[in-house]
This record gives sequence, C-alpha cells and structure tokens, in this order.
Amino acid sequence: MDADFLIPVLWEWLEFAVRWLHVITAISWIGTSFYFIALDLGLRKISANEDGIAHENGIAGEEWQVHGGGFYNIKKYTVAPSHLPEHLTWFKWEAYATWISGFALMAIVYYLGADIFLIDDNKMAMPIYLGIFISITSLGITWIIYDVLCKSGIGKSSNLTMVLLFGYIVVLAWGFDQIFTGRAAFIHLGAVTATIMAFNVFMVIIPKQKIVIAALKAGETPDAHYGFVAKQRSTHNNYLTLPVLFLMLSNHYPLSFSTEYNWIIASIVFLMGVTIRHYFNTIHARKGNPIWTWFATLGLFIIVIILSVYPAFKGNMNERAEITISQANLTKKQAELAKAENFDEIVEIVYTRCNMCHAAEPYYDGIVIAPKHVILETELDVLKHARQIYVNSAISHAMPPANLASMEIAERILIAQWYEKN
Repeated sequence: MDADFLIPVLWEWLEFAVRWLHVITAISWIGTSFYFIALDLGLRKISANEDGIAHENGIAGEEWQVHGGGFYNIKKYTVAPSHLPEHLTWFKWEAYATWISGFALMAIVYYLGADIFLIDDNKMAMPIYLGIFISITSLGITWIIYDVLCKSGIGKSSNLTMVLLFGYIVVLAWGFDQIFTGRAAFIHLGAVTATIMAFNVFMVIIPKQKIVIAALKAGETPDAHYGFVAKQRSTHNNYLTLPVLFLMLSNHYPLSFSTEYNWIIASIVFLMGVTIRHYFNTIHARKGNPIWTWFATLGLFIIVIILSVYPAFKGNMNERAEITISQANLTKKQAELAKAENFDEIVEIVYTRCNMCHAAEPYYDGIVIAPKHVILETELDVLKHARQIYVNSAISHAMPPANLASMEIAERILIAQWYEKN
C-alpha cells in the first residue's frame, strides 16, 4: 500500500483517537470536579444527636444523597480524620490524563500541522520552530505567573487573584491573536488555562493532601492551612472550566475565532463562565436563586454575537495579505505538489467545487464564514490544505457535503493521483 495513501489515513485516525481520549478524560475530570464543589457547598452542619445519630468530632458537615436506587451519607472532616482509613480513593488521574492527551492533540494538530493551523503569515511570518517555542513557553510562563500570584499576599484574596488573572488572560488573548491563526489563538488560550487547572492538581492540591496524610501517619495533627490552599485552587479550577470548554469547541465555529475582535470575544467568555458557575455554586450552597446571572450571561453572549459580525459591516472581515508560493514556507511535500504537471487542473477543480463555501466571502446561501475558516482561493491555499482536500474529497466523499457542488468521480480520482504521486 502506497505511503502517500496510508499516512494521511492513519494520521486522521490518530488525531481522532487522541481527541476521543481527550474528551473522555475531560468528562471524567470535569464531572468529579463539579460534583465535589457542589458537595462541599451543600454540606449541612448538624449538631450531635440532631437526627438521633451520634456524630464524631471534627465533622465539618455532611450530606445525604440518593442516586440509582441507593442512599449515601457523605461526611467531610474539618481537616482530616483522627486516623488514616485503610482504603482511600484519589481523584487525580483524570486531571493528568486530560492535560497529557490535550497536549498530545495540540502537538498533532498545531505543531505537526503548524504551517496550516498555527502560523499565520498574514499576521506575522515566522519559522515553524519559533511558533512552537512560543506555544510551549506560554504554557509554562502562565503557570509560573499564576502560581506566584497565588502564593503572594494577593493570593489571600481569591476574588482579587481571579481579577488579576482575568486581566492577564485579556492581554494573553490579544497577544496570541497577533502571532497565531485565530483558531490557534483560541486553542492556546484554552491550553494555558487548562495548564493552570491541571498543575493546580499536580503541583498544589495533591501534594498538600499528601502532607496531611504524612502527618496522620506520624500521629500528628495536620495543619488546616493545607486544606485551605487546596480548596482555593480547586475553586479557581471550578470557575475556569466552562471557558476552557468553550475555547476547545470553538475551532468548529469560525464566527468565534476568525473575526477582528476574537480576542475580546475570548475574554468575554471567561466572564460568562464566572456568571454561570456563580449561579450553580450559589444554588448548591443554598444561598438563594440568583436568576440575574442568566440575564448577565445572555447579555454577554449578545455582545459576543455582535462582535463576531461587526467587522462585516465595516467591510474588513475577510481582508488577507497576498502571499505568493515563493514567499510561503512550504513543506517538501507541498513544494512537490506545486510542481506537478496537473496542478493547474487540481486548482481549477478546487475553485469550481469548493470555492462557493471555502472563500473569504462565501456565496453559498447560509454560510457567512468559510467552514473552519479553510479558505481555498489561491494556489497557495490549495497547497496549504492539500492533505485535507485529499482526505475529504478523494479518500472519503465528505466534501463537498452531500456533493452539492457535483464533484465527479473522475475529479476525485485526479486529486488522489495528484497527492499520491507527488
């Protein structure tokens, strides 16, 4: 079997498998995180013998729950139990697996596909290695800044810490948009936030819990401060979760990431995450029913919608710099495809069958921005997206969708031969 056929197919399935793994682990992590925050906020302080049952000392609160036909009585200790139980369930691998699979997915899509998805020559031309270096460095620097902030005097106030973190995120959103594609800017903003969350578990929450366990084993009374720090970081994670989900899903919706004000949109999403979580956290804590948070969320979402289409009214939504093939950083494969005898014919097929949707200004009814912001208007565009064109129109018949553009079998075969033989 020809390598030019096999490699793209295996690559697509590798990306799919890692993406699936990432979604599975993320569901596990988010589910346990949301559950324990809700449990902690909903604990009831019960005095001894109030319900006819003697309660041991050191219990901060308890909650009765029913699920799947069973009743559960859950207790939380103020600091820790008087002795270490024989069986202790840890919740940490969900976070680790989510970050590792997420980083692997980013490497597969944005590092190995940097010429398409990471680097935007229209914004800032740079070698691929530099873009990858900036990407990885941003993850580490963001964690260091956040961790130092939490450990400083400012960290004693969770609200002030989150306000300053939000300011940093706004600056970061703008900075990513200056150098990366809009899609990559959103993904990286989600990645740095997810790094904060995962490293909170790996570097703070689990180590603090281990210190408490070590004290119990030594027959000592654990310091309550360790529990406070772990709880604070867990609360931060709780408010950061929803924005990360939005940013990770955004790559399917160019109206979110492919507009002039995408960095403002990304920043507003973090505020929406706060308002939504505030509602549920308040409900779980039995402190009222703050319906106003949903009106605030709706208002912010309306602003997001306006920002996504406002550039179109100004007439500069789809401006692109003209870059020739000779000016672009082509891979060896792309350079060979450009020299193929039938390249002009391939370009004509793409223009005829794909350009109605994949254009800076799509003219197919109902489409405002090219799907996934894949624009196929120039020869360079065709070369940059050659593998995608091959996989979606030659190996599979995913494109054009429902074959609305009436791409012929002979044309699909020609695309396959062009990609496989060069």
